Amino acid sequence: MSDDIFLVLGRSLGASSSGVRLSRARRDDAVTTGAGAGTDDTGQELRAHDGRAAPFGSSGARDAARVERARKLAARPGGLLPLNRLAELAAQLLGVESAQVSVVADEQTVMGGAGLASQTVGVRSAAAESLCTVTVEAGVPVLIPDATADPRVRDLPPVTSGAVGSYLGVPLRAGDHVVGALCVFGRETRSWSDDDVALLQQLTGPALTELELAALETTYEEDRVLWQLAVDAAGVGAFDWDLATGALRWDERLLGLFGHDRTTFGGTIEAFEQCVHPDDRARVGAALAEAIATCGEYEAEYRVVRPDGELRWVAARGHAVTGEDGAAVRVVGAAYDTTAVREGEARVGRILEAMPTAFFQLDPEWRFTYANPEARRLLGGIGTDVVGHDIWELFPAALGTDFERHYRGSVASGEPSAFEAYYPPPLDDWYEVRCWPAPDGLSVYFLGITERRRAQELLARRARRAALLAEATRALTDTLDEEEAVGRLTKLLVPALGDWCVVTLVDGTLPDDLLSERSWRRRLRDVGWWADDLALRPLVERYAQLRVPALTDESLVVQALVSGRPVVVPEGAADRIAAILQPGEATDLCRRLAPSAAAIIPLQGRGRVAGLMSVFRGAGRATFTDDDVEVLADVAERAGLALDNASMYTDQRELAEGLQRSLLTAPPEPDHLEVVVRYEPAAEAAQVGGDWYDAFLQPDGATTLVIGDVIGHDTVAAAAMGQVRTLLRGIAVTTEEGPAAVLRRVDSAMTTLQVDTMATAVVARLEQTPQERADGVTRLRWSNAGHPPPVVVVPDSSGGLTARLLWADAANPMLGLLTGIPGDEEARDDSVVVLPRGSTLLLYTDGLVERRGQVLDVGLELLRETLTDLAAQDLPLEELSDELLRRMLPGWTEDDVAIVAVRLHPEDRPRPPTAGPGSVPPNVAPAPEV
Repeated sequence: MSDDIFLVLGRSLGASSSGVRLSRARRDDAVTTGAGAGTDDTGQELRAHDGRAAPFGSSGARDAARVERARKLAARPGGLLPLNRLAELAAQLLGVESAQVSVVADEQTVMGGAGLASQTVGVRSAAAESLCTVTVEAGVPVLIPDATADPRVRDLPPVTSGAVGSYLGVPLRAGDHVVGALCVFGRETRSWSDDDVALLQQLTGPALTELELAALETTYEEDRVLWQLAVDAAGVGAFDWDLATGALRWDERLLGLFGHDRTTFGGTIEAFEQCVHPDDRARVGAALAEAIATCGEYEAEYRVVRPDGELRWVAARGHAVTGEDGAAVRVVGAAYDTTAVREGEARVGRILEAMPTAFFQLDPEWRFTYANPEARRLLGGIGTDVVGHDIWELFPAALGTDFERHYRGSVASGEPSAFEAYYPPPLDDWYEVRCWPAPDGLSVYFLGITERRRAQELLARRARRAALLAEATRALTDTLDEEEAVGRLTKLLVPALGDWCVVTLVDGTLPDDLLSERSWRRRLRDVGWWADDLALRPLVERYAQLRVPALTDESLVVQALVSGRPVVVPEGAADRIAAILQPGEATDLCRRLAPSAAAIIPLQGRGRVAGLMSVFRGAGRATFTDDDVEVLADVAERAGLALDNASMYTDQRELAEGLQRSLLTAPPEPDHLEVVVRYEPAAEAAQVGGDWYDAFLQPDGATTLVIGDVIGHDTVAAAAMGQVRTLLRGIAVTTEEGPAAVLRRVDSAMTTLQVDTMATAVVARLEQTPQERADGVTRLRWSNAGHPPPVVVVPDSSGGLTARLLWADAANPMLGLLTGIPGDEEARDDSVVVLPRGSTLLLYTDGLVERRGQVLDVGLELLRETLTDLAAQDLPLEELSDELLRRMLPGWTEDDVAIVAVRLHPEDRPRPPTAGPGSVPPNVAPAPEV
């Protein structure tokens, strides 16, 4: 609504002396929920709500009147910013992409919109192509969950274009006519609830009010222009009343205004009185008498009845002329026709009286000059009619608030203002207020929006709750480490739900009769805590260390454990808790921490209480509401399962890892040769892997290195791994053959022993002749059975160190694919490379380089680059191995990983402490000195 219309409203309502009475009207907003309009293709009921409006097009006369009314409301398309804001609010409250306000006459006009509809505000289009026409025709709310499946709308352009997938529209009623629709829609399908319909219907009143007021402004401006043209064309009539003779003379214009001529008008004051409407004669006579008695001004506005019976409004202005004795001798003045203005004011009054939005007018002294019925209803809590009273006296709580600031600011600046504010009891309501200054005061339009704000606050609370629970789910399920999960839980609880907290874990399953077990305190561990106030953290930490030993059988913790339900102390928590703790430092700390409210929430695991959350609030924060406790219970439910999972995972992983490591042995420590082994199990609990490593000395002094991976991740794979590993090391030691020969014998043994499994492996021998020892080199001989290639770090031409992948001369099959019978010998062969001393060799399993969604070549190149970078740092082999695993492995590993790293220390220097010999079999001769 523009500022000008409220300026006009303010002027018309300020003329209280005219005696105009604004009629009252009541709007019946009753809507009865009724049956729907059938089902769509998905089988979902298409619901509607019955209303009193006649269907669109039900009769020619009614439809013509409806179309004419709609055309007037659509006279100013595209200029109603409040309707755009109302559409944005509708879209936000119902959680959809778009909303619009449409007026449907013989064509549709979009009066306000949000989302996609914002681009079509002010656009006129064929009514037959609009979904809102369906709502207007129905005269009741239309709910369309799937527009493509609804035969009424599926062929309409907004649906076929994909802009509308679901639609909810409610009719806009102006009197007995449905003139348009307020609707929300989105691209996706959606089911609509009765609450959605009710919420959207609450917004139809403000929407229709904006349309009516905009149409009123347009009509009023048209009337004003016509009236001004009439005044300019006809002029203003003059009168002269001689008090001595009683003669009253009118000019031709005034005679015409009253419907007389010289022959029909009597020319006396009595003839004039006969022309005045009977109800106005006394008032006009009193005004004339007052002017004569005081020799002052005369002013009146009254109705005249013309000889043909037509009723007209006339405004007269004049003054009394004095004679020589100072008494009035005549009254002279002018009069003009104000019928058009009065009819416009009457229309304004009727609209203000009937509209469902509150409106009042204040004069320059801040007194109410008018309040429509809705304003009287909303302000009626003060127990008196507001008209004639000072606003600041009736509503003292408004002083110093947004009400006073905006009202006075609007008057001072001459600019309109809009705001939302709360007024305390007896009104106890939130209001959306818009005020406009006018020459004779301030016009104020307002809505009670408490329900809307409650809906917005409810949506905001639900959104915050959903976000908190989503964050809790993500944070707690993203780790299987018990301590890390507890730490994340404390940060979720504080400060969102409390000022400080303590998290307790329960070891094992508690007995049904907890107190029958004397040592029940030993089952509890306060393992996590947090405080929002930095100064409280040392106190909370100390309290968490001392609380469990100080618990008594009556403590809140025991109550929560025994009942399995939340225990809440809404106030006086410090005294309540201290009274049921054993005397000592814990009790003193509780009083120093001074919680005013406490909530102890059990963490339910699978068939047991996994722990407790103790959440506390200080005196500066409100106590726990039912909604707070529900949120805490939801968080506790997720936390209980997460902590139970973490506990079970830790137990199972330790069991699996212990079993796996029991199958592996410590590496040997040959002379000037450093061997480091590492094993990292998969992140999934109880997944005993098939990866293994081995390193041992041969009687001839050679060092044999093995890395392998049996197919599978279960106990069967682990058992098969143990068999294959034992076969391979036994054959290698007893035969002292090369790697390819050893693998051929393993193939044969697996066939003979019917070891039904497959495995990849690399067998390597570090060999050295006396001459090679003197030359400072070592020969590496290896055979690869379908395994990722070894990597060696050797000096490059620039004097640095570079990692190289050692690809075999030919691809050899996995173990378990060959029979080991004559003819298979050629399927396996050895590869040989000579390494300078100072080189580093790495054997590894595929878990180090393979990732889901990542090509193996990418992982191999990453490994080569990482090793090159680490070699340049000249790290000890132990540190290099640990840093390599840290860089190569993600936080969550899908596969177990084994590595064997070997560093060939120069033999012409003293042995490093890490390069042996420290563990050499007695049948292996010591290496000669160089």
